[in-house]
Amino acid sequence: MEDYRRQGGIQQLLVAEQEARQIVNTARTAKLNRLKQAKNEAEEEVAKYRAQMEKEFQKSISESTGFSGVNVKRLDEETVTKIDQLRKQSSKVSPEIVKMLMTHVTGVKV
Repeated sequence: MEDYRRQGGIQQLLVAEQEARQIVNTARTAKLNRLKQAKNEAEEEVAKYRAQMEKEFQKSISESTGFSGVNVKRLDEETVTKIDQLRKQSSKVSPEIVKMLMTHVTGVKV
């Protein structure tokens, strides 16, 4: 009879072990499902953020290039004005510089 009780106890332990294994497997499966779901949600969030940032970047690019034609024209005008100013200044100083150069080149130091 005692052997029967021992076998019954062993049988109960085996059943309990099987139940515990099923519980662990169920928990493991649920955890993996939650991880997959979290990964998918994170990927969706990253994709939305990337799309938003790309949209803002394209907007800033289009805004900056939209004004570049105006900026180029303004810079061209400023450059022409500056060149004219430099030519006027050089024409005023040119005779003095030529005279100074001639004095130094033709002068002989003994």
